[in-house]
Amino acid sequence: MKACEIRGLEKSFGRNHVLRGIDLDLDSGEVVVLMGANGAGKSTLVKILCGFQGANAGTMTLEGQPFDPADAADAIARGVVTVHQSIDDGVIPDLDVATNLMLNRLTEHGASLLVRDRALRVAARKVADNMGLDLDVRARVSDLSVADRQMIAIARAMAYDPKVLILDEPTSSLSASEAERLFALLDRLREQGVAILYISHRMSDIRRIADRIVCMRDGKISGVFDQAPLDYDGAVTAMLGHRMTDVNIDVASGGSAILEVERVMLDGSDTPVSFSAHDGEVVAITGLLGSGKSQLADMIFGQKPVKTGQLRIDGQPYAPASAGQAVAAGVFMSSKDRSTNAVIPDFDIANNMTLPFLGSFSRLSLLSKRKQRGAATDMIKQIGVKCQSDQDGIGTLSGGNQQKVMIGRWLLEDSRVLLLDEPFQGVDIGARRDIGRHIRATAKGRATLVFAAELDEALEIADRIIVLHEGAIVGTHENSNIDLDALIAQVSGAKDAQTQAN
Repeated sequence: MKACEIRGLEKSFGRNHVLRGIDLDLDSGEVVVLMGANGAGKSTLVKILCGFQGANAGTMTLEGQPFDPADAADAIARGVVTVHQSIDDGVIPDLDVATNLMLNRLTEHGASLLVRDRALRVAARKVADNMGLDLDVRARVSDLSVADRQMIAIARAMAYDPKVLILDEPTSSLSASEAERLFALLDRLREQGVAILYISHRMSDIRRIADRIVCMRDGKISGVFDQAPLDYDGAVTAMLGHRMTDVNIDVASGGSAILEVERVMLDGSDTPVSFSAHDGEVVAITGLLGSGKSQLADMIFGQKPVKTGQLRIDGQPYAPASAGQAVAAGVFMSSKDRSTNAVIPDFDIANNMTLPFLGSFSRLSLLSKRKQRGAATDMIKQIGVKCQSDQDGIGTLSGGNQQKVMIGRWLLEDSRVLLLDEPFQGVDIGARRDIGRHIRATAKGRATLVFAAELDEALEIADRIIVLHEGAIVGTHENSNIDLDALIAQVSGAKDAQTQAN
């Protein structure tokens, strides 16, 4: 039975056409994996299904009835429920398991204002048992593992008796054994007739759970794969528009070593991390959430101390105690969350772009607007920011163009080490390629480290790819004729993964 049918769905934000005639069916008791690179339109499609946004055109039906939710609460009431990638969006950490599992009933209209703890725990235990969860319902959620919190978020979602359950990258913070617990739960839900839309790029997930794969690219459905055995390579090609390993990179071997990381220990690992990055070389550091990427970036940028091991720049010991000391040493970093760590909403483009280097445009504490705006205008042209002028408000730009401004900020002055933490997050494919080309074109004279969870992004920009898993390096690859299966196995932590590749 068709749980949900989508026909001709369209969505635009100004001149940006995000969804272009989406047709999609979700069948009861089926897991549909939705794949798409950043900017493909996945998030917008999910937001429309969830009632966060409305479509400009097209129709949706839910079990044969017209479906056009007024808001998120309406979508949930109708039977479309989402478990978001941020796990704590689905649970309340300071409450116990029982209260979290029963929260929906406690807040129903007509529910008693007096709650009997024993009855609450008994009811919560029944919910947990029905979902196959072996948890102490009296435990506080904040004290549980990430995997257990994820299970509780799904159990809460199931309390709404959904017709369609949407899971956004549900295993991004889970180990392989924890992910298998999740898959066992999803098997049970599939048997119960729930239609599951599962958003993921992890091939290990897709091979384990998918009944059908739907790929999106540039706001359109670019491929549907439903014939057994599923064509995983074809799905990746449909998602990207090319084979993942077909990249136009002239691999640079790099000059002398600029950054050296020597026997540095990351949390959760007993294997030290050692590598070097060379002049003119772009090195991608990839791995799942929790692999240690962000911690390593923070150490190099002086935001987290190096307790064991040593960093060196140009052969000299380097131990920054703050981001300011890192910048003074020529180490720049573009943070991954531009909305909270980078963009100043009240500033225009020029002021956002030049903020760390205002001293370079000043004399006797007086800022030269002409020099400042001249530098910003030059960078706007170089990196391809689409705007009317450098005086436009940063909020008038698309996410991709805001990201270009943030990258351009750290390219205004020469650095010895440039750290880019998820530089393509939330940008479309066109903006991603503009950014990638400029980073590579300006790479000479520095070492560039790109921290990227998405393999296709790493492959598009890097000369060399280093794979982290649970705080240890499990693979190093020159970006030429890469064994993609080995790379994917290393990222996902497969026990039989090859440990080194060239």
